[in-house]
Amino acid sequence: MRIQLVSQLYPGPDAPDLGTFVAQVERELTGRGHEVERAVLDTRAGGKLRYLTLARRTLGASRPDVVYAHFLVPSGLIAALAGRAPLVVTAHGRDVRNIGTIPGVAAATRLVVRRAETVICVSDYLRRELETKLPKARGKLEVVSSGVDRKRFSVTPAPAGPPAFLCVGALDERKNVVRLADAFARLDEGTLTFAGDGPLRSQIESRERVRLLGRVPHDEIPRLLAESHVLAQPSLVEPLGQALLEAMACARSVVATRIGGPPEFVPPEAGVLVDPLDVDELSRALGQAAALPCPNEAAREATGEHDVRRQAERIEAILSRAAAASPARDPRA
Repeated sequence: MRIQLVSQLYPGPDAPDLGTFVAQVERELTGRGHEVERAVLDTRAGGKLRYLTLARRTLGASRPDVVYAHFLVPSGLIAALAGRAPLVVTAHGRDVRNIGTIPGVAAATRLVVRRAETVICVSDYLRRELETKLPKARGKLEVVSSGVDRKRFSVTPAPAGPPAFLCVGALDERKNVVRLADAFARLDEGTLTFAGDGPLRSQIESRERVRLLGRVPHDEIPRLLAESHVLAQPSLVEPLGQALLEAMACARSVVATRIGGPPEFVPPEAGVLVDPLDVDELSRALGQAAALPCPNEAAREATGEHDVRRQAERIEAILSRAAAASPARDPRA
């Protein structure tokens, strides 16, 4: 099967952490014998004009059996308008949140959903949100998480010393990093490491027992997890929680938000779910998670259904069904 992969996020030389979840699914599809041709953006630079580059790459591809786009808008929109091959799109979170908040996105998303054979949502939470915003999407939606490479993210012994907490992601408001730092400050011991960068860096740097690594290549995340006892990811909302899956695959306990996808895969034995706005609750949760076993086999076991090889098999089936369907109608008709 010839697959054209269209994505606005893909790891590149200056952004090795960009869209790693897209690249890992691509690797699995290629490993299963499919020919994958990329039309992707692998840099954060260029502003909105870079989407013209993505459009040119999408139009310039050879004729695929199926187009697999990541993010409803703009990648899915570009793919929907660029050709007539059957289309499958994965929604990841922000693309759904943008519906109704950014002018024109709702109309563009309706076009994409109408054109697509299937829209994949990375969590049941995201599926419900998309159905609420676009009721006509019902019947086209399937839930398949981005998955986690359980061979790459494997069990390692607990590090020595006091509790070591890790947070992976952008230092921005949605990731709730300032409240996390405030909650950690109430603990008597331990360290908190942030792997990521963003506009809130100045509000958490120079704090005692807090280390900021800046943006880290995805290849280094397994090592950072091996050096930690707990991954703390109390985002204001988390459509899935890729870093949580990776930590749990490494048999690390987690602290995660109750809002979004984490309640679907974080059982009580694997970590603690919190109200992300409650700093007192978050502080208690850090202590509770640190008291869980490390390595935490229950956390590892909970990721079994999300193994990337299993998820790639499910995506392969969806793409195959789409490729067998009749060519899509002109979306402008």
